[in-house]
Amino acid sequence: MSGKYLLAIDQGTTSTRAILFATDGTPVASAQVQLKQFYPAPGWVEHDGEEIWTATLSVVRRALSNAKAKAADVSAIGITNQRETTLLWDRETGKPIHKALVWQDRRTAEWCRTMRAKIGDAELGKRTGLLFDAYFSGSKIAWLLDNVAGAKAAAKAGRLAFGTIDTFLLWRLTGGKVHATDATNAARTMLFDIKRQVWDEELLKAFAIPASLLPEVRDSAADFGATDAKLFGGAIPIRGIAGDQQAASFGQACFAPGMVKSTYGTGCFVLLNTGDKFVRSKNRLLSTVAYRLGGKTAYALEGSIFISGAVVQWVRDGLKAIANAADSEAIARGLDGNGGVYLVPAFTGLGAPWWDPDARGAILGLTRDSGQAQIVRAALESTAYQTRDLMAAMQKDLGPKAAIKTLRVDGGMAANDWVMQFLADQLGVDVDRPVVTETTAWGAAALAGLGAGVYGSVAEIAKLRRADRLFAPKMPAAARDKLYAGWQDAVARVRSDFSGSRKTKR
Repeated sequence: MSGKYLLAIDQGTTSTRAILFATDGTPVASAQVQLKQFYPAPGWVEHDGEEIWTATLSVVRRALSNAKAKAADVSAIGITNQRETTLLWDRETGKPIHKALVWQDRRTAEWCRTMRAKIGDAELGKRTGLLFDAYFSGSKIAWLLDNVAGAKAAAKAGRLAFGTIDTFLLWRLTGGKVHATDATNAARTMLFDIKRQVWDEELLKAFAIPASLLPEVRDSAADFGATDAKLFGGAIPIRGIAGDQQAASFGQACFAPGMVKSTYGTGCFVLLNTGDKFVRSKNRLLSTVAYRLGGKTAYALEGSIFISGAVVQWVRDGLKAIANAADSEAIARGLDGNGGVYLVPAFTGLGAPWWDPDARGAILGLTRDSGQAQIVRAALESTAYQTRDLMAAMQKDLGPKAAIKTLRVDGGMAANDWVMQFLADQLGVDVDRPVVTETTAWGAAALAGLGAGVYGSVAEIAKLRRADRLFAPKMPAAARDKLYAGWQDAVARVRSDFSGSRKTKR
């Protein structure tokens, strides 16, 4: 390829971005548009597919303009996306039949309970690596078919297409020529057998979802067609797709079994590479696809936290306790401790390892001495405690002979030195932050570069990663465990099955 850049389209929960990277992994130019959130009912979260499409065109054009680059300067595009967010659209017009149901949306919780009773989490997990939860796309497809007028008949007639956001953007970018996704996104639907790497016919039948809705599943670095030449002044090859957390893992060069990364964005997602082994968690983590290259699948264990960076947004916009997210670091640093205050951000239920959709957020341990500063610090601390929940579950699955020693971090909150140090202290492991923390976008760009032949191997990509800072644990184990015990008690109190009989350990 003759182009000197790789372009990443990073369509996330709160914004749509485009970043141009030089082939050495250095960001050259970018553009970003915030994404409007729709909350039509408690626990419901939607996005506007047309808004996402318009924003995508805008940020790509602006990124190219900012770099004074043309389509011919780009070797390939990589797409990364908020994974489980679900759209159905008309194949003839390309128009969505309803707003996108976002991964955070909980409207299908009852559907999941019904299906769990019929099929069971064990059977679903054996095939898909997942468990029944409103988080995943399959339940959202079923809801759209059941609740949008005419959708079920149109789907049976083959007139509708399903896609996560990567698939929708690919369809639009190629002028409707390509209806495809990659294995990492397919793995998040509850419909994909990740061992056989095929859509599961029995699950489709059980969920009453026509197979004609589904996209073709390709490798994460593959030929996904090219953009319509009219969009950006020339056709640009699309050669990489991965869900946001897998893209971040790829961008962090977590290519060897045992390597683990955590991304701190709207939520927090920890991925542990398990190589070519499909590992079933005994501790309510997810088994998923890390990436698929050359037809060979690399697997991962994943822990998903629904609210991480979003709790800082809530403290800023909901409580008005800070003017901007960066203020939280100085506030936390200015306190000697948390004053016994814990904030459990179960705004949309609890994710792994609890999987409690009915849990709700709470601030606990307040006294007359508590103020906004303690709440701000508690919000930041919650991310570290939740990560410890996940890492503890992962360590149990791995066993004592495979101790996790380093966590690679990225995402917006990774820029907060106080949070990263507290994270290292809570985990008791080194926390490794790279120079380029936009690893989700870089992972998509790197996959595109691999698919376009810019890179010859993942080893070549791994050499491009540069560490910025290593945070080593400093807190004594006794102090660490005392704080964590308080967190565990706080979580128990917001669980939907809390009986009120548990005693605090603080």
